[in-house]
Amino acid sequence: MERKGTAKLQHLLEIEKQSQKRWQDEKVFEIDAPQPDSPGAKQEKYMVTFPYPYMNGRLHLGHTFSLSKCEFALGFERLQGKKCLFPFGLHCTGMPIKAGADKLCYEMETFGYPPVFPLSQENEKQVEDNEPIIKDKAKGKKSKAAAKSAGLKYQWQIMKSLGLTDPEIKLFADPAHWLTYFPKWTVHDLKLMGLKVDWRRTFITTDANPFYDSFVRWQFYRLKEREKIKFGKRFTIYSPKDGQPCMDHDRSEGEGVGPQEYTLIKMKVAQPLPAVLKSLEGSAVYLVAATLRPETMFGQTNCWVQPNIRYVAFRTVNSDVFICTRRAARNMSYQGFTTNNGKVDVILEISGMDLMGIGLNAPLTAYQTIYTLPMINIKENKGTGIVTSVPSDAPDDYAALRDLKNKKAFREKYHLSDDMVLPYDPVKIIEIPGYGDLSAVQVCDELNIQSQNDKDKLQEAKERVYMKGFYEGVMLVKGYEGQKVQDVKPIIKNLMIENKQAVKYLEPEKSVISRSGDECVVALCDQWYLDYGEEEWKKQTKQCLDELNTYSEDVRKNFEATLDWLHEHACSRSYGLGTKIPWDPQYLVESLSDSTIYMAYYSVAHILQGDSFDGSTGGPHNIRPDQMTPEVWDYIFYKDKPLPKTSIPRPALHKMKHEFEYWYPVDLRVSGKDLVPNHLTYFIYNHVAIWPNDRKKWPQNIRANGHMLLNSQKMSKSTGNFLTLHEAISKFSADGMRFSLADAGDSVEDANFVEEMADAGLLRLYAFLEWVKEMLTAKDSMRTGSVTAWHDRVFESEINSGIIETQKHYQNMMFKEALKTGLYEFQAIRDKYREFSLGDMHRDLVFKFIDSQTLMLSPICPHLCEHIWSLLGKKESIMHARWPDVCEDVDHSLIQQSQYLEGVTHDFRIRMKAYMQQGKGKKSCWSRQTNRSLCLGGCHLSDLAVCYTDTPQRAILEIW
Repeated sequence: MERKGTAKLQHLLEIEKQSQKRWQDEKVFEIDAPQPDSPGAKQEKYMVTFPYPYMNGRLHLGHTFSLSKCEFALGFERLQGKKCLFPFGLHCTGMPIKAGADKLCYEMETFGYPPVFPLSQENEKQVEDNEPIIKDKAKGKKSKAAAKSAGLKYQWQIMKSLGLTDPEIKLFADPAHWLTYFPKWTVHDLKLMGLKVDWRRTFITTDANPFYDSFVRWQFYRLKEREKIKFGKRFTIYSPKDGQPCMDHDRSEGEGVGPQEYTLIKMKVAQPLPAVLKSLEGSAVYLVAATLRPETMFGQTNCWVQPNIRYVAFRTVNSDVFICTRRAARNMSYQGFTTNNGKVDVILEISGMDLMGIGLNAPLTAYQTIYTLPMINIKENKGTGIVTSVPSDAPDDYAALRDLKNKKAFREKYHLSDDMVLPYDPVKIIEIPGYGDLSAVQVCDELNIQSQNDKDKLQEAKERVYMKGFYEGVMLVKGYEGQKVQDVKPIIKNLMIENKQAVKYLEPEKSVISRSGDECVVALCDQWYLDYGEEEWKKQTKQCLDELNTYSEDVRKNFEATLDWLHEHACSRSYGLGTKIPWDPQYLVESLSDSTIYMAYYSVAHILQGDSFDGSTGGPHNIRPDQMTPEVWDYIFYKDKPLPKTSIPRPALHKMKHEFEYWYPVDLRVSGKDLVPNHLTYFIYNHVAIWPNDRKKWPQNIRANGHMLLNSQKMSKSTGNFLTLHEAISKFSADGMRFSLADAGDSVEDANFVEEMADAGLLRLYAFLEWVKEMLTAKDSMRTGSVTAWHDRVFESEINSGIIETQKHYQNMMFKEALKTGLYEFQAIRDKYREFSLGDMHRDLVFKFIDSQTLMLSPICPHLCEHIWSLLGKKESIMHARWPDVCEDVDHSLIQQSQYLEGVTHDFRIRMKAYMQQGKGKKSCWSRQTNRSLCLGGCHLSDLAVCYTDTPQRAILEIW
């Protein structure tokens, strides 16, 4: 809907410029730790941080929603009289910037400058797999990177979408340009938002900032000497194209996806080999199936093959031949299956149709020989394309086997003889409470599943029996009778691997695409890794989690689940930007690993770096990066460390140590919920590791929020449903945007920023400003004297009640609720007072209301509140003000009287309207009530009549 005009918006934007200039001129947010013996030394402090955003684009509304929680909390804590610090860093570590620069170079080399790209661009849709997976992980899967560049194939196009010209884009072929361009605009946009940040402490990461580089190297030295960092071969998501592990922040698709371990079942092709495999004579040939349930192999009746996809036969490192999809063979080649790492020795390519009816000797099955049969639903992008069939416990297997048994024409289509299918019945291997010893058979009967094409019903069937079978099932197989399924699974898996009937195999849980466009695999890599599974470290991390406030049980459970499954995290890479691992400089520290305790660096960044993001201008004490030795960092961050041997002036050392000791720990960390399984958990782990004996340095509060919807839909550039921070401010003003962010939602569920509501919020703010001006104009003509009238006393109690309720909501970081009680309902009581008093409002109460409203709204809409504060004649900035006082107790009986009288008034108006609209000759529905005695909070209604003259309330009292 088009606006009629922008005069109100422009007025608010002008107010915001003035407020921001005042804050900058007065250096309101530049906060240093007070001197130990100064009056401010005992002032309570509050430090809030937000995960530094990545510098490959302008900030968007999703970033803004999360960081607004920091901003609102900080504004409230300032009103509580605390000394507050909000530092803000800029993240450049990792692969995305280097990959983006390299892609631009490639595109100019390949398509010219400016590049002319091919017209056809195909975007393949990712097939979702809803297969229930029994695992011990709870990870966020949402990819933010994918949303940013949706529908755009080339890096040049992505840069164009940011509003850059061809000459400007060309400069980004140098990675260093990204480190100066986007940080500048990020700070510019955040200042327009009115963020309460001490910008002196802002920095960029990577070795482009030698001070931060020194800090990260110190951190890694200390982690290694405490045996938190280890080296060895580990399974990790890996990009063959990039030649290195592909961590979350290096992915354009698949953020949060980890390696999934399977047991690879070796089903040997029976002799003599069929004609299609005759060229493999002399080799042991296996069809290999990836399963998550090795304990069910006792129930195999056949092997499923997809007739319409291509398979490969390749030679393994021990000269066996495996048959699977080419994709699976590629994965295996990075896990030691082949002679040469990453090389697949393909001997033969075969269609699935050619593999039909092949006899197999499968491990553990009750049948001597089983056969390959067709299943159309097998996906080529998951597993090996070969699937074991256990129809006793797998509904899909039972439905497909039953189809083949019941349909002779189906068997003939695939050249299957009856003896390959008909003799094979489900084998009883597991007893499941409620489903008996043939759970798949029973659940298919219960849901009336007719064939393997009943996909929705089969999905429901799997969900019913898979988890229940694993966690509650009991084995019936000889040698394992009576044992729980979940207990015997690892035993059976290990036994099969020892007997060379199976091998361990991993692949990504879902598709992972690197920022360089490569489909990732799981590889067994030599790498440095953080041993998050180490028991003592995990135990101490759990203690920290137990003591910190997560504001939500859902968030706490997510943390607990992460601690249960998290074991190791690769912390090294060989491509990208960052800090070199100090003892092994061929590797870089990956981006999630240099982002765990950097909040400590905020405490000294302004002393080291001066006015530059990269430290190039030097700080006030002219400290050089090479002077920041590990011993100097130790002195700053550890209470018991002696003065180091250094040329750094002693006052500078003492100041840095004092800044850290004053500001630490982090009082509040705010982030999107998708960072709980990675960054936020590592944040806790590393604080515990670096300060194991000083619990006072551990995190205090972590607030995770949901994602941001825009107009009830996911933000997407390709659909146009997208707003950058700068665009949102231009469209709604900073305070209008902030108002709507606060009103969008507080829980871990997705919040919703609705543009129509943002417009309405902007108008509400403007209306409040205009009303304040009216009251200032009318101030001298307002009623004064004692506040004794009933409606005055009601209004005063309702003001106090609103202040108390709103304070509670701010304390719990429930900002939508704070707006409800501190603005919507607060202004409703003003309107009611204005009506009850017939406009004859008491001056003191009106301006108590304005003061209180302005203060309570200031954490969310600081610019407008700063302006109103000055209109009220306040000399100091509202940033130095305190939360409104509640001088008297709330009189709840008065509030109840008012609420009751309001209800009676409403009822009277409805009745009067109905009476006045009676048709001629119709009997009136209004009747005077007699002999009625009503009391309200101890007052007889007749006693209240004196409060009103010529009002609807008076009429009601007279009628009663």
